[in-house]
Amino acid sequence: MEAPKNKYYAGRRETFAVAPRVWGLKTIFVNLYFIANPDGSWVLVDAGVPGCTAKIRRAAGELFGDESRPRAILLTHGHFDHIGAVKDLAHEWDVPVYAHPMELPYLTGLSSYPPPDSSVGGGGMAYMAFAYPKKPINIKNYIELLPEDGSVPGLEGWRWLHTPGHTAGHVSFFREEDRVLVLGDAFTTRDAESALAVMTEKREVHGPPAYFTPDWAAAHHSVEILSELSPEVAASGHGMPMAGEELRRQLDDLVKNFWVKAVPSTGRYIHEPAITDERGVVSVPPPVGNPVPKIVAIAGAVALAGLALSVMGRRRAEKFGRKGKRPYSHNRVASGLPPTVEPKSDDPTGHTNNYP
Repeated sequence: MEAPKNKYYAGRRETFAVAPRVWGLKTIFVNLYFIANPDGSWVLVDAGVPGCTAKIRRAAGELFGDESRPRAILLTHGHFDHIGAVKDLAHEWDVPVYAHPMELPYLTGLSSYPPPDSSVGGGGMAYMAFAYPKKPINIKNYIELLPEDGSVPGLEGWRWLHTPGHTAGHVSFFREEDRVLVLGDAFTTRDAESALAVMTEKREVHGPPAYFTPDWAAAHHSVEILSELSPEVAASGHGMPMAGEELRRQLDDLVKNFWVKAVPSTGRYIHEPAITDERGVVSVPPPVGNPVPKIVAIAGAVALAGLALSVMGRRRAEKFGRKGKRPYSHNRVASGLPPTVEPKSDDPTGHTNNYP
C-alpha cells in the first residue's frame, strides 16, 4: 500500500498535524489521534466523546481514503471521552481494540470506574464531573490485550508504556526515532479542569485531569517516566500538542513540583487512592462535599453545550462562505491493607459498582 502523499504538511479541514505520520482530531474537549506507518497503513488511538463516530470516519477518509480502515484501535484508557465511538467503529471496521489488562473490567461490562470527584480542580469541567459517565461498556468481542513485550499492534517503531494513575491501566505510546509521545491523559497540555481553557487552548503542561484521577502517587510516577523519555513532541488527550525545549522544561517542572502544581489540596483521592485489580474496583475512599452548588455546575454544562453549538454553527457558516459571528503494586501507596478495608468485616476481594 502506497503511503499517503503530503499528509503531514497538507492542511486538513478537521484534523491537525502533530508530527510526521501523526494527526490529531478534537472532539468537543478531547483529542484522538491517527498514526500511520511508512506504507500508509494506520491505527486509531482513542475514540473521542459519544456521538463523534461520523466525525472520526470523515477525518479518516480525508487522511487515508474513504475505503481505508485501520489495522487496529488502540486505547490509552477507557474513560467515556476516549471510547465514545469505539464500539461503532470496531464493528464497522471489523478491527481489534487493544488495551492494558487493568482496563478490561471497564471495557467488558464488569466494573464501573471509581467515581469522579467534582470537588477538585476549581473549574467548569471539574464542577460538571458529577454528571460524567463512569459505567463500563462491553466490547469483549473486539478487545485484545496489548503485547507484554511493549510492541504496538499495527504500528512500526512504536512502543507502549504503562502509565497508571489517571486509571489503573492507562498507557502511553512512544516513537523512539523522533521521540514523539502520544500520552492520553497521563498529563495534559492545557488546564483540563477549566471550561475556558477548552476555548482558548493555551498550551502549557498540567497534571492529569484531577476530577477523574484516583491515584495521585501512581500519576506522579507516570509523569516521571514520561519526562525521562525527553519527548520532542507530546500529544495529549486534552490540549494541543507541545514540542521542543519548552515542553521538556515545563514537564520537568511538573515532575519536581507535582504535589503542589497537579495534586489538589483537598479531595476524595488525595490521601488514599481507589483500590483496583484485574476485576475492577475493590474499594474507594468516602466522598467529600462539593463546595460549589450543583446548580452552578448545571449552568456550566448548559454554557458548554451552547459553546459547542456556537462552534458548530460558525464552522457551518465558514463552510458555505459566510463569516461566523493491586496485583500491580502501583495501586497502593502504603504497605498493608488500604484504609478502606477492614479485615474483620470487609472482603478485600469483593467488587461493587454502587459508589456514591
